[in-house]
Amino acid sequence: MLLTGGFKSLLPHVLRRIIRCNRLSTGNTSGMAEGYKQANVVILHKSLADDFEKFCHANDGPLPLLYRSQPGDWKCPSLSSDSDIRTDCLQYRKYEHGVCTGSLKSLKEYSEQLKDMVTFYLGCSFSFEKAVQKAGIPIRNVEQKCNVSMYKTSVPCYSVSMFHCNLVVTMRPVPESKLGAAVLATSELKEAHGAPVHIGDPGLLGIQDLSKPDYGDPVHLHPGDIPVFWACGVTGIEAVINCRAPLAFTHSPGCMFITDLKNDDVRPLGGVPQVHCISQDPLHFSIVSAEAAQKIKALETLIGIDPGERGIGPLQRQGELLGACLALSHARSVLLTTGFPTHCSHQPPEENDGPPGALAIAAMLQALGKQVAIVTDQRAMDLNQKIIEEAVQIGILKKPIPLLSYQRESDNSALMFLCENGNPGRPRFDHLLAIERAGMAADGNYYNARKVNIKHLVDPIDELFLAAQTIPGVTTTGVGDGGNELGMGKVKDAVKKHIKNGDVIACDVEADFTIVAGVSNWGGYAIACALHVLRCCHTHGRCAPAPPPAPCGSLPRLHREEKLLKTLVQLGVRSGKTASLEMEVDGLPFYNIHSLMIEKLL
Repeated sequence: MLLTGGFKSLLPHVLRRIIRCNRLSTGNTSGMAEGYKQANVVILHKSLADDFEKFCHANDGPLPLLYRSQPGDWKCPSLSSDSDIRTDCLQYRKYEHGVCTGSLKSLKEYSEQLKDMVTFYLGCSFSFEKAVQKAGIPIRNVEQKCNVSMYKTSVPCYSVSMFHCNLVVTMRPVPESKLGAAVLATSELKEAHGAPVHIGDPGLLGIQDLSKPDYGDPVHLHPGDIPVFWACGVTGIEAVINCRAPLAFTHSPGCMFITDLKNDDVRPLGGVPQVHCISQDPLHFSIVSAEAAQKIKALETLIGIDPGERGIGPLQRQGELLGACLALSHARSVLLTTGFPTHCSHQPPEENDGPPGALAIAAMLQALGKQVAIVTDQRAMDLNQKIIEEAVQIGILKKPIPLLSYQRESDNSALMFLCENGNPGRPRFDHLLAIERAGMAADGNYYNARKVNIKHLVDPIDELFLAAQTIPGVTTTGVGDGGNELGMGKVKDAVKKHIKNGDVIACDVEADFTIVAGVSNWGGYAIACALHVLRCCHTHGRCAPAPPPAPCGSLPRLHREEKLLKTLVQLGVRSGKTASLEMEVDGLPFYNIHSLMIEKLL
């Protein structure tokens, strides 16, 4: 028997001969034939082959198809010159009706059955190991002389006919300082699964214990390492198990077929990928292309102008729009809130900045397949219900949004509202977003820009944002234009210093992300546009839940926003600064100001 020490530099055809002769004393091919592509193997009856190929194309992240053989063809000429799939994997598994009934060193004894079977060669993450090492990143499982860790997740694959399963992933520990390099090294190696699908807490994938992989060996993290997960071709084995074919063969996980194809050096099409931390508890990083990040930065710059001359410049923090939208992109259920009853001498007291922006966000979230609800003041439920119904009629929303109210009845009311049975481990929402929502000041009151206390008109929805800070996995965003809005506590020192009456009106309640815009509605429009940019970003799509096709029709549109503002005027909802019932928001005319901003953002 031969040991593995020098096999990383051997050519693939030499390694295949050694494997064929059963002279290799190792349990996996990780680290072998550096720079050459390795392949997962699935062998199915020819009657299932077309559906399995469709399944691979529908799930090309975990199942990048390198080659499909003809029935009974044991060679793969486009991948290797002299191979025999019956003998050239270290170890195979035999499945009968979805049950593994044996591990085999060779399939030669099944040659007769194989005449009616088709072999699929699927890309493998072992192929990118040299590129990762070249970037200065250690391969911990190679260092520890063990197989890579593989885990079943709770993430469903797209089903095709009888083929269905959840995604399987590999995990490689990566030093936090090297996360960007790991993404860069793998992002364009599509046939080796490409960029990671998840970086951070394994629980977000439904993985409960890293020390207990479903396949392979446990790999230990060093101090400062972050678990990084790539899609894995063992997903194909799970699909074989679930389809319950009378007879099927696969490679044994980690025992790959080694091809003669080299991994070519390629550059990311969208520029260098960026890695951003979007949550500390649980730890979660997201990925975006440099091109998409630059577009979102341009959106943030656009909405940062200060036409009302309120002095909002010192309140603005670069990158908040990108961070908020990355977090929203990963969210499954979002709770929105809006409503600033600044006109306490009018009925209704609400201003018309806020609802249009909230509905623009809601429309995009709906299009992305996310659950959306709005929480508002009990006294304003009827008004908001009419606004939502009109938004559906206009075509802004696909369907009505659930409308909720919150009242404090006990110390744990907020937790009971946000979580099933008040259990922080089971939150109903994973993102809370406030846009132009009255925020509680340090003295417990709520103030408009003129320093008038409007607490009697405001329900304590701030408590939900405060409670969210104690619930792992729930992120918050605040959008405002004056510093007295919910979520602006993050910049309260700047509000007190630079905004008129800021020492009194400044909101004291923080959000994880704070977006400051010249008009809050603009912040809502920018969020909708940024979510669209992320949906169209292939790099980001690797790690975010797979939504429907890019929803261009759900972006803010000038004619729909014009109709919505007319509806608000008809409902008696006034301009914030002037209390006027005209086509204006915050004293700025819709035409030539707001309409131009929408066009620029688009």
